[in-house]
Amino acid sequence: MSFKAPVTQIDFILNHVVPFRDVSATERFAEATPETASAILDEAGKLSSNILAPLNWGGDQTPARLENGVLRSSPGYAEGFRAIAEGGWIGVSADPDYGGMGLPQALNMAVAEMMSGACLSLQLNPLLTQGQIEALEHHADDAMKALYLPKLISGEWSGTMNLTEPGAGSDVGALTTRAEPAGDGTYRISGQKIYITWGDSDMSANVCHLVLARLPDAPKGTRGISLFMVPKLIPDDQGNPGVANSLKVVSLEHKLGIHGSPTCVMSYEGATGWLVGAENKGMAAMFTMMNCARLGVGMQGVGVAEAALQKAVAYAHDRNQMGPIIQHPDVRRMLATARAEVFAARAIGLACATAIDMERATGDADQAARAAFLTPIAKAYGTDVGIRVADMGVQVHGGMGYVEETGAAQYLRDVRITSIYEGTNGIQAMDLVGRKLSDGGEAAMRLLDEVLDGAKSAQAAHPDLAHQLWQAAETLREATLALLDRDLNARFAGAVPYLNAFARVLGGHYHLRAALAGGESHRALARVFMLRVLPRNTGDLAEALAGLDDLTCIADAALAGDFAA
Repeated sequence: MSFKAPVTQIDFILNHVVPFRDVSATERFAEATPETASAILDEAGKLSSNILAPLNWGGDQTPARLENGVLRSSPGYAEGFRAIAEGGWIGVSADPDYGGMGLPQALNMAVAEMMSGACLSLQLNPLLTQGQIEALEHHADDAMKALYLPKLISGEWSGTMNLTEPGAGSDVGALTTRAEPAGDGTYRISGQKIYITWGDSDMSANVCHLVLARLPDAPKGTRGISLFMVPKLIPDDQGNPGVANSLKVVSLEHKLGIHGSPTCVMSYEGATGWLVGAENKGMAAMFTMMNCARLGVGMQGVGVAEAALQKAVAYAHDRNQMGPIIQHPDVRRMLATARAEVFAARAIGLACATAIDMERATGDADQAARAAFLTPIAKAYGTDVGIRVADMGVQVHGGMGYVEETGAAQYLRDVRITSIYEGTNGIQAMDLVGRKLSDGGEAAMRLLDEVLDGAKSAQAAHPDLAHQLWQAAETLREATLALLDRDLNARFAGAVPYLNAFARVLGGHYHLRAALAGGESHRALARVFMLRVLPRNTGDLAEALAGLDDLTCIADAALAGDFAA
């Protein structure tokens, strides 16, 4: 079975579950009518199903490779990328003044999900370029915008972000890459970066690297980091790719999955770079790019989950063991709970995107806080669901799932990285209970009030579903208040289960909206979520409130298996 882009499912969520119509009603996004949105989704769905999906298996079996310092992409990727670029899909949400469509992020994220389900390795290229576009729109000067944005938006050039170093992973402040002023307005960038996704490409005329580096005498830690544009080929006076810069791909990482996406070790050897934004303010600019990427990665998880689930359902229909195994209760349990979680994760991601759109269109501070609160949830829950559903897909296939030729294992190998990059899911959870609760819980409580009001409104139509959700939301409110009384380390110890519990309550909220607006299939799916997924909150909230003492009393030696200590 080939991948079928979930156009109708996304369209239903945008029209009936998340407030996309409010986005369309703003002056900024007035052209993004429901009819226009449906047409865009249809076209992106055709691209994903017909052009990108057939490339997925080949990219896994014939990875990108480095030949004498030259990057060779997987077969068909150049043609697939050209279809993405020529369709304008890289610039869906980019500034129209530079060639973008200027459409809402909700549509951009919907397109990203479908492309990720079709071919995650290839979709990573436009995802990183879109993040760079966002960073430049917010932080670059006019000259840099005029030079780089049109070419990035058109796909003529591609973009990367360079944060991680061998000695500086999540602790970005430990980086050692240097930036020396050249005296002519440029800088000489020297250092090594690792895990650089699509750090080189033979699909575009130039590769533009955003590189974090430290100026001489800069303060220690993240306060002393600046951001630089370092292109592979230095633009000439006409803005065309000119002489080669002093940078190179040292090697490609040999990865568990996403083989078609070249993950590079980059070396900068006095490379020419240009400052983006102000000196020592690089983290602010990079976080603009990373926040865009975090939501996109969450939608990658949803996309791969959708593809893996489609494959599992098709196999369960065809596989006979005392009848089609799709009729077996345990197989049906796996498929139904997977479908319920995919719906929830998709709705959370699109709800986050609509909040971003509303803040951009109106400047509403509450919408900004809502988007900020939902971002770590959308990233972590979306990718966790991707991993769970891909793992379930292998299980449904049985022994054949462990055989590479069926393709089920590729989804699990590919999606596994999504809970790690752009900030591990543990870091997302710590951000949620740390920065995102630093307002005294106001943003969290506004969301929970919305959930509780929705449950009350649905009481007459769906009393059983509404009661389950109301009770879960009340319990989560109590847990949130309890966390607010604890120090950060105690919060961090329970951050991951707390995030999971919040995600499920939001998922239940969106399922209940779907049950009210949709038909029997949506009501049946909501029952599965309320009865089989939402009850997991009891255990997760118990762990979230367990504190830190039980973890700190275990000696390191005991963790390694030495109980003599």
